[in-house]
Parts: sequence; C-alpha cells; structure tokens
Amino acid sequence: MSNLKFSATHEWVDGSGKVGVTDFAAHEMGDIVFVELPNVGDKITAGKPFANIESVKAVSEVFSPVSGKVIAVNDALSDAPELINQDAFSAYLVEVEITAYEDGLMDKAAYDELKH
Repeated sequence: MSNLKFSATHEWVDGSGKVGVTDFAAHEMGDIVFVELPNVGDKITAGKPFANIESVKAVSEVFSPVSGKVIAVNDALSDAPELINQDAFSAYLVEVEITAYEDGLMDKAAYDELKH
C-alpha cells in the first residue's frame, strides 16, 4: 500500500494509474449494489466526479484523484459490485493514463490521520 496516494474524499490511486475508493469509504457506504463507471477513452478531471456507486443507503459520487484518459475499467464490478465491500484496494474502478494529480494527495499515514 506504500505506492498508494489518497484524496480527502476517500479515493486512492496507485503507481500504475488504477483508481478506486478506500475501505473506509466502502464501509461508510454500506452494501454496494451498483457501480456506474466511465467508458474507456473518456477523459476524467482531478477533483471532479467520474463515477457513481449505489449502496443500500444512497448513491455516492466518486471524485477522481487524477486527470487523464480512462484506459481500462474494472468490468468485474458490473456483475459483482460487492467486490468493493470485500476488498476496496483490489477492486479498482478504472485505470487512467495520468496527465495530472489532484493537489493535496496524501500518503497512507497522512490519510489515516485524516480519518481520525
């Protein structure tokens, strides 16, 4: 997890450009029942919503920690959105060809402090 950077809105990005939500966010959302992702080729912007996650509680927007072009989506989430609840750090949402990072991304220690 040392290669992950975290946003204040509970998203993560790894060194290869995979983006997902944190286990904290997944836990707060409750049981996830649907995930709406962008398409391959779409451009996403740091700090702006790019996906929606629907849980039994509500629909939550997911904000991108990076700007760039979507080069892959996690198709497994279409049939099994609960994978996010099971392991949020394995169940990435998209992979991005990164052109810029959101200001203020944190390492794990700083993110853990934010949650407390």
